[in-house]
Amino acid sequence: MSTDREALVATVLDLLRAIAPELAPEALDAARPLRSQVDLDSMDWLNFLVSLHERFGVTIPEADYARLVSFNDVLDYLAARMG
Repeated sequence: MSTDREALVATVLDLLRAIAPELAPEALDAARPLRSQVDLDSMDWLNFLVSLHERFGVTIPEADYARLVSFNDVLDYLAARMG
């Protein structure tokens, strides 16, 4: 994992913990559906996506929401649009 990827992971985890403080990052399986692991309802999920937009300046259109299933999906999506 590159330093950029590590920084991205750390920042996304911080944003996620702001919405779900009970999150245990070490228990997170980056390939499994994120919402079910962290028990995010639709409003929590929307707040998380808004926080990603605010932090990274990446616009996430509603049409792309279905692509953001796992933690890895979120990271890959952000990395592709930031780089």
